[in-house]
Amino acid sequence: MGRTADAIAEGVAIATAAARLAVKNHILVGTIAEGGVFDIDKYIADTREALRAMAEESEAAAETVTALRKRARGRHSDPRGTHDYRDRDVRNLRRRAKQSSGVAAKLREMMDDPEQLRGIVEEAREAAWSDVRHNLDRRLRVEGMRPDQDPDYDRMREARMQALRLVDLQALSSAQRARAKRAKKQKERAETA
Repeated sequence: MGRTADAIAEGVAIATAAARLAVKNHILVGTIAEGGVFDIDKYIADTREALRAMAEESEAAAETVTALRKRARGRHSDPRGTHDYRDRDVRNLRRRAKQSSGVAAKLREMMDDPEQLRGIVEEAREAAWSDVRHNLDRRLRVEGMRPDQDPDYDRMREARMQALRLVDLQALSSAQRARAKRAKKQKERAETA
């Protein structure tokens, strides 16, 4: 492969990883935070949308670089800054535009390939499950630890007790007051009905 093909492949790999991350986050929010079920068709649509957004971004980058290349042609003075291109930069700018267009084209091909979309969704599902598994494992290790297994148990006991008094008991009390207030309102509505 040549430099352009390598750059296109790298750009597609980066965009695919970004799409996978976005879909992973959608899966975590949709299934855990919102209590939904895993619906592969919904996440295929999310994947297609993420790839479309990245393809549009690559197309915009190609247009920007093309405009910079046209402005740079025939300019032979010293540049005044990093993005003040000159005639000697035209070839590199042409290559960059071609690379960005190539990435966009590959991403658009992926958007139309159900197997590639399913593959990204499956990888995102695996990544989401891995995150959940690691978080549960970490919490169970910390919260399930017995005093005889924690060398800092005695030293940290006072801080834990203070956190219990200031945070956990306050939150419990607030939740109970809110529950009582809701029950009182429901009772009043029932009496007036």
